[in-house]
Amino acid sequence: MSLRPQSALPPVPEDTARIARTAFRRGNPYLLLRDHLGPIFADTAFADLYPARGQPAYAPWRLALVTLMQFREGLSDRQAAEAVRARIDWKYLLALDLIDSGFDHSLLCEFRGRLLQHAASERLLARILDTARDQGLLKARGRQRTDSTHVLAAVRDLNRVELLAETLRAALNAVAIVAPAWLRVLAPPEWHSRYDHRIEETRLPETGAKREAYVLQVGADGYRLLDALDDADAPPPATALAAVAVLRRVWARHFVRGSGTDGEAGWVRLREVRGRGPGDRVESPYDIDARFRAKSGTDWTGYMVHLTETCDHGLPRLVVHTDTTPANVHEAVRTGAIHEALSEAGLTPSEHLVDAAYVSAEQLVAATARYGIDLIGPTRSNHSWQRRNAEAIQVADFIVDWERRRARCPEGHESTSWGEYRDAANARPFIRVSFSPGGCRPCPAKPRCTRATSRRLTLHPRAEHEALAAARKQHESEQGRRLYEQRQGIEGTISQGVRSFGLRRARYRGLAKTTFQGVATAAALNLDRLAAWFGHRPLASAHTSRFSALAT
Repeated sequence: MSLRPQSALPPVPEDTARIARTAFRRGNPYLLLRDHLGPIFADTAFADLYPARGQPAYAPWRLALVTLMQFREGLSDRQAAEAVRARIDWKYLLALDLIDSGFDHSLLCEFRGRLLQHAASERLLARILDTARDQGLLKARGRQRTDSTHVLAAVRDLNRVELLAETLRAALNAVAIVAPAWLRVLAPPEWHSRYDHRIEETRLPETGAKREAYVLQVGADGYRLLDALDDADAPPPATALAAVAVLRRVWARHFVRGSGTDGEAGWVRLREVRGRGPGDRVESPYDIDARFRAKSGTDWTGYMVHLTETCDHGLPRLVVHTDTTPANVHEAVRTGAIHEALSEAGLTPSEHLVDAAYVSAEQLVAATARYGIDLIGPTRSNHSWQRRNAEAIQVADFIVDWERRRARCPEGHESTSWGEYRDAANARPFIRVSFSPGGCRPCPAKPRCTRATSRRLTLHPRAEHEALAAARKQHESEQGRRLYEQRQGIEGTISQGVRSFGLRRARYRGLAKTTFQGVATAAALNLDRLAAWFGHRPLASAHTSRFSALAT
């Protein structure tokens, strides 16, 4: 398909406008959006996604709007295409005649594919934000807040035995498509009894020797297939399959094979992997990007999505950025990436409200130095016994003389050693300060200071140490607590995304498509909030039950 952009987008047809206004006398979100924002998108914004030659493509500005309305209402492609034909409010926003028959639902899938192929998913959200900025509804260098929630992958949760057998079954099905004759010769009859049906539909041995024998048989079958694919006469299309690559990856992680003698097959042994294993483990052959994570009493297989929204007084709350990662990627790793993305989009805030998971000494310094962002949030909990004892001497009670490379305790004793090191795990620098046992042992404050022979301090580099101390001081102040209370509103956004937009369940498989879902959901949520703003619909207050109100 080729695109022939329209120089001027059509207005709403008179019949469509007349009937829509008659039908929705009290207003309608889509009518409000069209009246205040116009068509929002333009064909020229998607011109690079289409080739120069081919049959004319359906207007991408309309497909973009339909995609967002589809996500706003949780519709399938078929349902969205039907809504274009049947609903007056949709026709009004899309500027379609009443008799317009719309388009085939497959165009929506094709449009998403073009966005993914050209890494252009962010254009959906960016255009909404540009339109809001033009309307004066998005403040430059304002205040923003971020939080995250889990996203369940669109796959079954498999135990280890099910994962191994289903991975082999997925590879067999993929090979059967591209090389059926070759696989028919290779596969023994018993493979059909083991792998014809989905593994969860099979009655597997529960415990003991039978279960172990089944797993080893699956391992041997997998190696037999891989060995055949490694032969010179193996069909090239089969060896290049993604499902075969997944099989190799899973087998390398879960099995060990020894060499055989006299042409016999080698032995196969299951590796000792406790529980879920390291974070890079494949959890399903059908979504190799999904990862397992346990957090705050919740465990899931899938992804994490981080939402950043504005929270300036007197303006609508708009989501300005989404960040989707595999579930095992910690929040602290994404703080810098979020700031970088906001800076590139021209949406850098002056204040960024986050919870403790996003705050670290390194991020506090980087946010200020690189982007001029004041990262506001509680620092991570210190689990030392001194931190849990109100009368104990804390690290903050020591005076650090950075020029002299000395630290002085509240009792006036100076440190005797100062060493600079790097963490072996992440190469981050740190400072270790030690005090003399001779000075600590007779000190009357020793029971409140240390249970060891002498006190040892682990400090961040100077800039990080001072930034961490300032952040703690600010958060513990009354003004800091009032400021941080404004972060709570992002939890309402997460709730709205989960309850009304299906944010917590992946519609697609794979990180790229799940990332697209996050972007499209954020853009659709913004449309919903802009419609509420134009309709003068105020934010709902927190619900208080009749009984709890009696106590106030």
